[in-house]
This record gives sequence, structure tokens and C-alpha cells, in this order.
Amino acid sequence: MAKTQVVAPRAPVEPAPEAGADERILKAAGKLFREKGFAATTVREIAAAANMLPGSLHYRYASKDDVLLALMNRAVQRARDAVLLAIGDVTDPIERLRLGLRAHLELLCNGDDSLYVLLFDWRSLPAGAREGVERERGKYESFWDGLLIDAHASGRARPLLDLELVRHFGFGAINWVATWYRPDGDRTPAQIADTFFSYLAFGLLHEPARPRDLDSHFAGLMAATLKGRS
Repeated sequence: MAKTQVVAPRAPVEPAPEAGADERILKAAGKLFREKGFAATTVREIAAAANMLPGSLHYRYASKDDVLLALMNRAVQRARDAVLLAIGDVTDPIERLRLGLRAHLELLCNGDDSLYVLLFDWRSLPAGAREGVERERGKYESFWDGLLIDAHASGRARPLLDLELVRHFGFGAINWVATWYRPDGDRTPAQIADTFFSYLAFGLLHEPARPRDLDSHFAGLMAATLKGRS
């Protein structure tokens, strides 16, 4: 009697990565997170918007938090790349700051949902997701700190400036543009960014209306800041 051949069960074959699937997932997630918020968006909704089955999404990302962190990493990388492309071979650190600010705002206003989520929605995230997003935000802020430090070190800025406050003020204002900017409005993102940079760099007061000794004025502000930190 012939022996029955026992065939070992085959190990499940993992699906081959689909070209462009990650980009579709992150683009869909960014749009949904911006429109509905992170908490109200489900993995099933992200999968449907990306035109794939939920199982295929889970194969790439174990949880919605993982999708979010990948989206934030993408936002930081895209923003850095856009700024670096804009400043290119420009050596003047002041001009690099202006062009970088313009590139940041153009990316934010031209539909990059991931950057919008990174900048505006992170505080509403659960603790586990927030920690990773704060790391990504910190990377981008450090990148801009470097540009500000280079501009200040050029010797063309006032010697006594709180660069951390400059960043907070500058980005608080420029990022808020995304909440009121309309593509069919009278100003382009580049025009808005350049105007804001002029206000930030050169001030709003006419020369005769400024304090006579501006360096002493800024020294007093800096002294108050340092006293508050002690």
C-alpha cells in the first residue's frame, strides 16, 4: 500500500508592497485628520479614502498612531526639503531666512495637509501619539533655530535678541495665515511671506517715531527676559 505523502502547510505569503500605497495612505490620512480631527477619523475611513482594504493598511501600519507618526515625519521632511530647495546656493543668511519663510508658507497654503496637522492639531492628540509628534515638531523647530542663529551671527541683526521668542512670534503669525488664506484672494503666499518678513525685519514705525536709542530699548527687553528665567 502506497504511503500517503504529507505536505507541510505553506507559510502565508505576504503581499508585495504596492507602489505608491504609502503615499496614498498618508495623503488620505492627512486630509481626513485635517477635516475631521485625529480622534474622529477611523482606520477604515483612511483605507477607504486610499482605495484599499483595511487589512492592506494594517499590513503597513499597525495602528492609527503609526499612520500619524509617519505623516508627521513626512511633513517635517517635505518642509525641510522645500526650504532647502528655496535657499539653494544663497549664502546671505538674511536672504536665506526670507526665502525659507516664503517656502514654508507656500507649502502650508498650497494644500499640504500633513504640515497643517503637524502645526495645528497635535495638542488634541492622545498622550502616546503626542510624544512622537512633539519629537517631529522639535526637529523642524531646531532646523529653523539654525537658520535664525546663522542670520543673527551675520552681525547685521541687533546683538541682543531672544531668538526663541523671534521663532515663536514669527511662526505663530506666519502659520496662522493658513487659517484665513484663500487661493482666490488678492495676495499670494509669497507676497504675504515677504510682507511679513519686512514687518518683522524692519519694523512698523516710521524712522522718526522710533526710540532714539533702540539698542538700549532691546537691551532692556532682553534683561527682563533673562530675569524671568532666573
